[in-house]
This record gives sequence, structure tokens and C-alpha cells, in this order.
Amino acid sequence: MTNKQLLLQLQKEQDLPDSQLKQLLETFSSEDLKYASLLAREVKIEHYSNKIYLRGIVEFSNICKNNCYYCGLRRDNKNIARYQLNSEQIVSCCKNGYKLGLRTFVLQGGENYIYDQGKLTSIIKEIKKEMPDCAVTLGVGEKSRELYQQWFDSGADRYLLRHETINPVHYSKLHPSDQVLENRVRCLNDLKDIGYQTGAGMMVGSPYQTFDNLVEDLRFLKEFNPEMVGLGPFIPHSQTPFANEATGSYQLSLLLLAIVRMMLVKVLLPATTALETVNPEGRKLGLLSGCNVIMPNISPMKNRKSYKLYNGMAEIDDNAEEKIRQIKTMVESIGDRIVIDRGDYKRMKI
Repeated sequence: MTNKQLLLQLQKEQDLPDSQLKQLLETFSSEDLKYASLLAREVKIEHYSNKIYLRGIVEFSNICKNNCYYCGLRRDNKNIARYQLNSEQIVSCCKNGYKLGLRTFVLQGGENYIYDQGKLTSIIKEIKKEMPDCAVTLGVGEKSRELYQQWFDSGADRYLLRHETINPVHYSKLHPSDQVLENRVRCLNDLKDIGYQTGAGMMVGSPYQTFDNLVEDLRFLKEFNPEMVGLGPFIPHSQTPFANEATGSYQLSLLLLAIVRMMLVKVLLPATTALETVNPEGRKLGLLSGCNVIMPNISPMKNRKSYKLYNGMAEIDDNAEEKIRQIKTMVESIGDRIVIDRGDYKRMKI
């Protein structure tokens, strides 16, 4: 079958055999990518109309106990000014975001223990008290089931935890030996079981990644069925062991976004900052490939340069109000519209 035939079959059946998924990834042309994007956008419009949801990211701490080989926040990076926002600063960021029309806040930080003992719990409760019509998303790494439950009971709605790669050998090449895929998957299963809208995802073009790895990732996503998927191109950081590795392909990232949209038709799918970093038109192309979420940065300006996950990270110098205005203009230019809404996952009707 030709790639276009495979893509049409994927849109119709919401799945393909692994061998055909690999064929698409290995052999797609620019015309195939355009066709995949067109089909994925049709699926997005069918299930979400032309609505685009915004989530405000608050990068509240860059202190991390982990030493991932790809991340600028890694423990061994000594050329970074470490910081942590206090409760008042975090809530203030959310209040400012609320005034700009945001109804979901993503509290994101390096993996550490600073906020584990009640701090984050009280912050979640305060946000929910001040802005009860908002959703709170957390992205603070691998924790115990008990802590996930505590945060959920306090009002947290969603949790972002990219699996990064579902292949254990590949995973071991991206992390030191004290981090194992088994625990990452345990966390994802706990989160979903507790009731979070759960986000998984991977880096496209990360070192040592193969097309077989990406097919495994797609199969995992299909079976795990997360409510959110975050994926974008790998971008190296100068203060990591992967400093000299090549940047991942934004074209392959767009194809994977389109495939994920057709495999998981209800998924909440962000057009990521990494896409915009690699290509100034990246977010727009993401929306045209089936994405329906954009996550502007609403962190304090003075801290953003200290939260560089990778080189050249977009939005570091962007005022939140102006950035949202730019996003709105871009969204409307392709016939979509930003809605003031939590943008929850739409459950399949049984």
C-alpha cells in the first residue's frame, strides 16, 4: 500500500499494524506529511470543532535531583542559577493568567522533594479556592501513589509525565541507572487509576532512538490511551552529555502528531514550545496537523532564563499578554478560535 492509502486507512480505523506504521515513519515524503496533516485536522475538527485551548505554564522551580542526560535542569549542571517560587508567587502567576483568559494552569518543576510535604497541596487548594472554574495540571515527575492521591484529593485535575520512550534499553541510554522505565510506567498507571487526566509522550529524534522505538511508543500510547500526549523534537542543551547531538526533525514530529490524532481521536494534543523553537511556524504547523492545545509561559520573566530545558528555548523573553495576543492572531489566521475554557478531555460515548 502507498503511504497515502495507509494514512486514509489509519484515519478510518484509528490504527495500523506496526509494520505499516514503521513504513510511514521511514518513507514519508513532504506530500505524505501534508496529506497526514489534512486528515488529522479533519479528525480534530470532527471532535473539537475549531476550538483551541490555552494552558498557562508556571515553571515554579528548576531544582532537580535527577541527572537525565538530555535536560538542562539536570543535577550536575553547575552553570544554572537555581530558584524556587513561593506559594504567593505561584498563585499570583495563576491570577494574572486568569485575567488573560486562561482556565488551566500547569505547575511544572524539576523533580525534588521541596514541595512534597504539604506545600504543593496547599497551593493547589489555594488556586482552586481563588479560581474554582479552573483546572490544575501538575508536572513534577515520579512520585509515590500516596502523594499523587493527596494532590488529586486536594483538587489537581491532570498530570503530565512523558514516558519519553517505552523501550527499556533506549530509556537506559537517556538516564542514569537510578532511573528506570518500570517506575515511570508505574507512575503513569497510578495516575490514570486515581482519576487524573494523564499525559504521556516522547521526544522525537532523541539520541539512539530508532523507528522501531517510535513504533513501540505509538503502540504504547494506543494501548495506554492517555488523555493528553506531549511530543516534540529533541533539542540538545549545551550543559548536558548530549550537547553535540543533532536536533530532532520537526517534520517527523508533525507526522507523529498527525498519527497520534488519528489513533487517539479525543486526545488533547499540544503544539509544543519545542516545535516553535525548531521552526518559528512550528505551533501553527502543529495546529494544522491536529493539535488543539497551546501552552504559553506565564512564569515570572526574571526566572525564565534559568528554566532552559534545551538550547534556544522559545518564549523566554516573551511577555505573557503579548504572547497570548500573538497566539490568538495565529490561531484565527487558520480558521480556529481560542476559547476561554478548561478544555477537558472529551470522554468517548459508550
